[in-house]
Amino acid sequence: MTALTHALRRKHARHAAAIGVVAAGALFLSACGDNGDDMSGMDHGSDKSSASASATTQAGSSSFNDADVTFAQMMIPHHEQALEMAGLADDRASDSEVKDIAAKIEKAQDPEIKTMTGWLKSWNKPTAAESMPGMDHGSGDGMMSDADMEHLTSMKGAEFDKMFAEMMIEHHNGAISTAQDEQKNGKNADAVKMAGAIVEGQSAEVKQLQSIVDRL
Repeated sequence: MTALTHALRRKHARHAAAIGVVAAGALFLSACGDNGDDMSGMDHGSDKSSASASATTQAGSSSFNDADVTFAQMMIPHHEQALEMAGLADDRASDSEVKDIAAKIEKAQDPEIKTMTGWLKSWNKPTAAESMPGMDHGSGDGMMSDADMEHLTSMKGAEFDKMFAEMMIEHHNGAISTAQDEQKNGKNADAVKMAGAIVEGQSAEVKQLQSIVDRL
């Protein structure tokens, strides 16, 4: 074998080795790329899992029954009338404690109306029942008649303060009764929680209102 032949063989060997190194590098980079894709897929999977968990939580919180629907449909107009009564106190009440309670009612019940309206819409239920049996004065639900509201509107000063307190006691007691029914029979966790807040908050206000009646 000539020296030229040896030189050519050595050159080919070096060239083959270089090709092997490049190929190995390409395989390594491809593997890294695949792993990167896998990791990206894992991230997306995690996002999907989180979204799925969130959707499940939302679905759980949106479960409801007829008692939840009735509670919201009855409490919305009940709260609306309470807000109407509280609004009258702005320029008719003379007692600072009456004005304070009226402000508390407005602060608490207006957001609750919006929340309950949102529930009914998400449940694909009307925000008011077609027929609301019992939603009238003297039925135990605490709703005032049109005549009662007109009478309250016509009063000012100490007379207004006392009548407002007496009417709101009856009104609150009706709301408490409705909320207690929801606590017993409701399914939706948020609605039952709100019912508990209504029972607690309005029971405390009834005691305060009664103290106002006693001293006027």
